[in-house]
Amino acid sequence: MMTALYIIVMAGVTYLIRMLPFAFFTKKIRSVTLRSFLYYIPYAVLAAMTIPAIFYSTGNFITAAVGTVVALALAYFRLPLIVVALAASLSAFGVGFFV
Repeated sequence: MMTALYIIVMAGVTYLIRMLPFAFFTKKIRSVTLRSFLYYIPYAVLAAMTIPAIFYSTGNFITAAVGTVVALALAYFRLPLIVVALAASLSAFGVGFFV
């Protein structure tokens, strides 16, 4: 019974989050500042959720830091995501043998 209530509340909250912007913002947003803010929100939230998890994922700060540096360096040079992910994982794994 409680599980059904939790699912209903979750569905309601999810619906409200998606419906409220359409209800409040009926006209096009003309403010450059607000548009820029709304544009970067998904990236900021993704970074806020991902970055802390990176440093706890390997169980060792040094291996996580090496993997992060490799990933950032390869991403800076605009390599494909699969290359960045594999290189970061392999570098963290390889450093784990020496630490």
